[in-house]
Amino acid sequence: MKRIMLMVARSLFNLPFWIIRIFRLCNIEKYDAQTRYAFLYKVIPIITRRGRIRVHATGIENLPAENGYILFPNHQGLFDALAIIQTHERPLVTVMKKEVRNVFLIKQVITMLQAEVIDREDIRQSMQVIMNMTRRVKAGENFVIFAEGTRSKQGNTLLDFKGGSFKSAMNAKCPIVPVALIDSYKAFDTGSIRKLDVYVHYLKPLYYDDYKDMKSTEIADLVVRMIQEKINMKTSVI
Repeated sequence: MKRIMLMVARSLFNLPFWIIRIFRLCNIEKYDAQTRYAFLYKVIPIITRRGRIRVHATGIENLPAENGYILFPNHQGLFDALAIIQTHERPLVTVMKKEVRNVFLIKQVITMLQAEVIDREDIRQSMQVIMNMTRRVKAGENFVIFAEGTRSKQGNTLLDFKGGSFKSAMNAKCPIVPVALIDSYKAFDTGSIRKLDVYVHYLKPLYYDDYKDMKSTEIADLVVRMIQEKINMKTSVI
């Protein structure tokens, strides 16, 4: 919370203009997905720098050349989505939990990104989100979903990924891109405002031929292993 307050305090001059722009960009009939996303891609690095955060990205070259893929990062904290958007230039659609859909500005960002809102306690609604993702990924949209379902609250250690989160990728037969986040939880989920380095590692994707004979739970376990191995390797030298 202290770092968020620092970001706000250092952005007081810009905030009114950004908020007005966000509300205008909610007009999805007037502004296309590239324009709406480009605004966030431009503004987020400014905000993070003012919060004394440096975001480092590796593996950008691993992202599939063609659109229509899903990112599966570990979920450390509230900063995760910002770190990914800051380092991912092509438009992304997020999957957000229903609890945040009416929060000021997050509500508007949901509209801007045309995000899918999921209620994990409602099986029918969750299945509808999976169907929507499948359709949209087939149409060439890129998604990011946190398959742990909640923040791990264990720093750089992962929780199990939910197999059901991979159903949309399996149905769309699209590339699955594991993403390893390191130290993202330190941004907003601790009381510190010290200078911070956050790392986003885009790992080699799994294409349909790589996972077509696997169950969703097996894919989930494989992605967890890939991410945790990357985190272990990097944290041992940071």
